[in-house]
Amino acid sequence: QVQLVESGGGLVQPGGSLRLSCAASGSIFSIYAMGWYRQAPGKQRELVATSGGSINYADSVKGRFTISRDNAKNTVYLQMNSLKPEDTAVYYCNAVMLGFNYWGQGTQVTVSS
Repeated sequence: QVQLVESGGGLVQPGGSLRLSCAASGSIFSIYAMGWYRQAPGKQRELVATSGGSINYADSVKGRFTISRDNAKNTVYLQMNSLKPEDTAVYYCNAVMLGFNYWGQGTQVTVSS
């Protein structure tokens, strides 16, 4: 069993920054990829950024968000700058290991003045 625990969400004004963290624990063997997805009210869950064989970003966050990993700590980070109201969503951490997807419980990010 693998557990993913996110932290770092909250309320921020437009133009502000937040840093999300996600730590994986449990029966970890070899994590192929870690990343972030988000789901806004009434919308489907969408990819934000992933780090595996390559790094991928959603077009809507390119140039504003940066994903990074600390493989020694099985941790992935998402630095979010220049936040916009449309970035408001629940952000979920994802890890891919041995062909299985694992998800965190989600952390709320609200961008509002």
